[in-house]
Order: sequence, then C-alpha cells, then structure tokens
Amino acid sequence: MPFATVPQDGARAGSAPALTAARGPHMRSGSHTRADIALRGIYEISKVLAVPGRLDAMVGNVLRLLSSFLDMHHGIVALLDEQGDPRSAVGIGWQEERIETWFRCLPERVVGQIVATQMPLVIANIATSPLFADWPRSEPEAGARVSFLGVPIKDRDRVVGTLTIEQVWREETPYHAADEDVRFLTMVANLIGQTVRLVDLIGRDRERLMDRQRQLEKELSRQAGEEGGRNPRGIVGNSGALRHALGQIKIVARSHSAVLLRGESGTGKELFARATHDFSPRAKKPFIKLNCAALPESVLESELFGHEKGAFTGAVSQRKGRFELADGGTLFLDEIGDTSLAFQVKLLRVLQEGEFERIGGMNTIKVDVRLVCATNRNLEEMVARGEFRADLYYRINVVSVRLPALRDRREDIPELAREFLRRFDEEHHTHHEFGPSAYHVLDSCYFPGNVRELENCIRRTATLSRGDRILDNDFACRHDECLSATLWKSAVSQPFPIVQPRQREPIGIPLPADAPPPAPPPLHEDSADRPALPLAAGDGGDFGQDNVKVSRAELVAALEATGWVQAKAARMLHLTPRQIGYALRKYGIEVKRL
Repeated sequence: MPFATVPQDGARAGSAPALTAARGPHMRSGSHTRADIALRGIYEISKVLAVPGRLDAMVGNVLRLLSSFLDMHHGIVALLDEQGDPRSAVGIGWQEERIETWFRCLPERVVGQIVATQMPLVIANIATSPLFADWPRSEPEAGARVSFLGVPIKDRDRVVGTLTIEQVWREETPYHAADEDVRFLTMVANLIGQTVRLVDLIGRDRERLMDRQRQLEKELSRQAGEEGGRNPRGIVGNSGALRHALGQIKIVARSHSAVLLRGESGTGKELFARATHDFSPRAKKPFIKLNCAALPESVLESELFGHEKGAFTGAVSQRKGRFELADGGTLFLDEIGDTSLAFQVKLLRVLQEGEFERIGGMNTIKVDVRLVCATNRNLEEMVARGEFRADLYYRINVVSVRLPALRDRREDIPELAREFLRRFDEEHHTHHEFGPSAYHVLDSCYFPGNVRELENCIRRTATLSRGDRILDNDFACRHDECLSATLWKSAVSQPFPIVQPRQREPIGIPLPADAPPPAPPPLHEDSADRPALPLAAGDGGDFGQDNVKVSRAELVAALEATGWVQAKAARMLHLTPRQIGYALRKYGIEVKRL
C-alpha cells in the first residue's frame, strides 16, 4: 500500500522505518500473527459500528478497541466539514474538554498533507521531525521516542476526516516495517468513513422526510380550509360574521405586514393569530406566542429578547428570546395594550430596525419576524391619554381585523356547544348529547363572556349532568345557580363593556322635557356613542320631541346592567316602562334572559 513518509535518521524516502514496541503477547510473534490480530480487530470494530447510536459515541468506542490492538499513547478521530474545518473531534488519552483544542494544535502541514495527498503519513520520531518543531508536547520518558501515524478517513474520493495516533517506543527497540500498522489503521478509517456517510445520509433523509411531512400537513390543512369549506384549526362556526373575519385573515396573511386583532375577551384571538400564520408564506416557520399581561416588565423583556449567562440573578445559562425563536416565522403578542411605556420603546426598536441585543449581551441580533398583536382595549383612547405610544400604535396597527363577539354570531352557538361537548367527552371518556330543550336554553342566553363563557357553561353542565342526555333542567341558570349571571347582574353601578351590535343605525328616543340627561354607562371601544337619529314624524307617540336622544348602545347597556329587567332599565334611563317597550320594538331588540 502506498503511503507518504518522512525519512528519519538517513532513511530513504519511500521506505518507512518500522515500528516495533513492547507489545502484548499477541503482537510479539511474526507478521502472520499480527495479520490475525488485525483481522480480529476489524471484526470487533465492525460490530461496534453496526450498532445504531450517536456518531461520536461510536467513534469513541472504536478508539478504545483500537487501543487494545495497538500500543497507542494518544489517538484522535477528527471529522471535517465541506470547507475542511473540524466539525467534531473524539480522542483517547486526552481529557475530554481538550480533545478539539489539541487537534487544532496539530501542525497544519501534518493534517494538510494527509488531506491533500489522501495518503497515510508515518513519522518515526516526532522529536526530530521539522513538521513537529513547534508542537507543544510532553517529553517522553528517558530512552523512549514518540512516533506518529495518520491516515485519511474517506467518503469515496473525498476526505471527511483523519485518524491519527501516537506510539511511544523504547530506543533499543529495532525498526521493522510499519506496513501492518498502517494497513490496519487504513481499514479502520475506511469503516469509519462508511459509517459517517451512512449517518449523514440517514440524517439528510430524515430531514427531507420531516420537511415533506410538514409540507403535506400544511397543504392538507389549507386545502381543507379553502376547498372543503373547513375552518382553520380550533375555529368553529359558519356564520356570516365569522366568515367575514376569516376572509379578512386570508387576505391579510398573504403579506408580511403587522396585524392587530381586536375584539372582546373570549373571542378567540389566539386562534385567529394562528390562522394568520397558517395561511401565510411563513407557515413552515415557527409560530411563537406570548401573553404580555401575564408577566412583569423585567421578565417580559427577558422572554422576548433573551439573556446571556450571568446577566442577572438566576440567569445560569444563555437563553434565546421569543423574537429569536420566531425568526422567519410569526410572533403573536397577546394583550399588547397592557405593556408599559418603557417596554414599548424597546419593542419599537425591534419593529423598526429588525434587530436587538439579549439582556447582558453586546452582539446585535437581526431577525425577520411577522408580528401579530391582539388587544381588547381601546388603543386610540390610550394614545390620547399618553398611556400607549403613538409611534408603536402605527407600527402594530398596519392592518386591523375585528373579531365578532358571540352575540353577533348566535347561529354558531349550537355547533360550538357540540364541539365543546365532544372535547369534554374525549377528555373524560364519556358520552353526552344535547336534547332539544338544551338548545333552547343556549339560544336564550346572552353569553357576555363570549366563546370562553360558552365553553365554561358546557363543561360545567356536562360535569354535573346525571345522565348522558343534557336537558334544559341540567343548566345552572334554571336553578338560579349561574355564576355568570350573578356576575353581570351585580355590575349595575359599573356595567361591563359591550361591543356595538352589527345594526349600526341607532334611532333616537326623545326623553321627557323635564328629565335630566342620563349618564351613559362606559362603552367598549367599538361602542363610541354616536349622535342618535331622531324618530320620524308621528313615531314619537307620547314621547314628545326633544333635543335629548338615547342611542341604541345606551339602551342595550342599561338593559345588560340591570339583567334585562325593563323596569330597572327605565328608571336608570329616566324613562317610563312604556317608552322602554316602544324602544325595544323600534330597535328590534330581543329581550335576553340571564
């Protein structure tokens, strides 16, 4: 077998000096015995490489076996990347943390010669070799010399690594041909090269199959949503208001613009944020979410931007932030309106420049993130009061999508109720179904807490139900035990926020001339009180004509605050019960029962 050598002590090139050591009993006999030992070594090493496992663990086991067949002082297997730089190093005879460092200290000409010539290299005495002139090595014991053997690890015609060993010999040991040792190491290197190739092929195939699987899942989900009429994951219903919101999401998702989801609590903003990601070109990238209201400012900053080890007490290791984890994908920030002004400044820089530094770090990290925010607060009023930065408002409110409240999609209530009941049965291994009277109860409830309140109602009813069939008598509201109704009825002095109903044309209801103007209850951001339209001539009845008007929003708010008791609402608005009844008919408002 041809191999490159460095002549020592006047030896001619091409005739490598032999290496004979005080080997074990099995290596002291002739070449035939050494060949048998080498054959047994190849057999044992092939068994190690045939067992699936981590590549570095398999190579380490190979080196340990190799040391039992050769008198190795040190040994290193270094695997190279496509640029020729070491990607991993496994050694024996070194401390584990020094293996890669020691390999990098090997003379560049030594490793370079093995890689460039793709042939073994044998140096009988590194003390007299110019290649190892500056190598930091420990001096051998007196009367001994250190030799070096290195062979390339190949994948077909490409060198993917090197196998190098050192052997300590007594000076009085006579030289013999090193062919047997080099041949043995070359066969071991060939086995390692084949194993590296197989591991790389398996890794690439696994990544390709996983990418293909994710792509198929996305395509199936998108086809089911677009062609089959099915909604994105978790979104249930087919009402006009819901289809309109989903249509907006599908259009907005095509771009990379920031999206602001607005709506009352419990309308499913996180599900719509996920749908925005799934419909977008970033669907294959990460979707990362964070609730800004659930964390204090100091923790929120660490969660979003990450921190370096030792940046603060408890930072025992480096940690990536949500922005860094969402690079290339979508970041969903829920309750963005609850962040502080100081934090908003830091968030604004990331949105403007696309870069940030971890807490305690000095390196600037650039990211490409599509931002989706959500809030149930009136950001415009917060900007006017100085509680929310205007520049950040314009950054996150590029496209605004309003999510419908449950009262605006009442036709979805039966389907939602069945879905929540199915999930409950799946979790608890039970079986329930709704009777006709149960749907009547659900249709008569108002659900100010939206979908979240409906789910709570279904779970509570299914838990307390005595049979498999849920009827009207199983609901807590039929026994005056509905906690939700108690909550909203107790809010007379401070009514809960509501969203302006879909009927946007309020009709004015004149008040008696001697009645003081009522104080309108606080409304939700969507319910800003607009001038009410006066009644047409002849529609006033005994109301009379007056400049004071009561809008539909005020009437609904008063009814909600009083538990839909018309007499209480009339007193609250300084009207008569007859006027309340006329207003209900005029607006077409259906009386709700809590």
